[in-house]
Formats: sequence, structure tokens, C-alpha cells
Amino acid sequence: MADTSSDNTAPSPAQAQQQALAWAHTARFLTTASRLDQLPPTELPEIAFVGRSNAGKSSAINVLTQQKRLAFASKTPGRTQHINLFELGPRDAPDALFADLPGYGYAAVARGDKLRWQQVMADYLALRRSLSGIVLLVDSRLGFTELDRQLLEFIAQRVGTGTVRLLVLLTKADKLNRRDRTAAVHAAQTLLAAHSTAESDIGVAAFSALSREGLGDVAQQLREWVTAAR
Repeated sequence: MADTSSDNTAPSPAQAQQQALAWAHTARFLTTASRLDQLPPTELPEIAFVGRSNAGKSSAINVLTQQKRLAFASKTPGRTQHINLFELGPRDAPDALFADLPGYGYAAVARGDKLRWQQVMADYLALRRSLSGIVLLVDSRLGFTELDRQLLEFIAQRVGTGTVRLLVLLTKADKLNRRDRTAAVHAAQTLLAAHSTAESDIGVAAFSALSREGLGDVAQQLREWVTAAR
């Protein structure tokens, strides 16, 4: 009779997604900072969420972690004014961090505040050593705006060398029909191809915080990033 005392069977796709969602659910607030030097040094892989102020960034984080108010989701865009760090994994042995970065592009924010937030975000994306992945949220109905393209150019070097992975989430996908959703994904893939090299790890996914489209796939992708970075 075969020895079945140890089962090394890989989890099914559905099981892998459930495990990743359970991991994401462990997210808890760690600290907030208005400058890069206020963030704690860490060896844990860090995944940053960035996007225009009305792209649905906070809602995506809350749905991904299955927590209603982990990230502050306001009806007034532009309310995230600091870098907010969230810790994941067991409390006595955390294995990753999520970073919620200030949104960009909201016209009603005072110019001085905009410039300060942009500098904080730029310093983080360019200099944070523990940064392992970036989740860029883009409204699927609008596609890449000029500010989104500027962001891509800014992170191109770190993504191009393979030191930082990139996942573009086309948010609010529930607002599009199937044909338009497919077209939005194709357009994003075409644009991102210009920023990819042999070392790049770049992905695109349609996502909806309302319908939860793409939720399991995204959680699994981020979990795989963390596993590979450790």
C-alpha cells in the first residue's frame, strides 16, 4: 500500500485564492507618516497602492482585506494625506506590509498640499528599499490619464529592472459591459508593453470593489509576490 502519511498535493486554484484572501484579511493598521523618514525600516516585502484620488483605491484595499474601514474611503476624494502602512500575517511573525499612498490629481485640493503629497509619494516610490510591488489603480472607464502615464514613467526604472513588480487594476469594471471591459484590458496591456523589459513583472486585471470581480485573483497575485520576495 502506498504511503500517504505526507500529502504534498498543491492546493486547487480555488483553495489558493481562499488561502490568499485569508492572508489579506489579517491586514491591520501599523503606522502613518507624512514623510519617508517617519516610516519604520523593515525587511518585510512592501506592496504599495497608488492611483488617482477618485480611482477607488481605498475601496479596493477594504474589499481585498475584507474590512470595511481599514483604509479610509471617503465620498470626497483626496482625503488620504499620508502614507498608511498595514501589517499582514501572524501578529508575532508578520510577513508583508501594504502601503496606502496619497491619491493624486484631485483638483479641489490646495496646490501646496498637492505638491507636498506628490513629493512624499515620489520619495517613497523612488527610495523605499523594502518596496517589492506596486498596485496602480486606474478607472476602467477613463483608462490611463496623463497623470497615470507620468506615474508609469516615474516607476519605470525600478519596474524595468525587475526589483519591483507592477499590477494595474482597472477599477469599477462593473460599470462596463463585457466588450468594453475586454477593450479596456487590451488597451492597458498595449500601453504597458512599452514599459516592459525581459526583467519586468507587469500584470493587468479588471477589478470591481462592488461586484468583487477579480478579487481572488488579485489576492493570490499579491500573496505570490510576497512569497517570492522572502
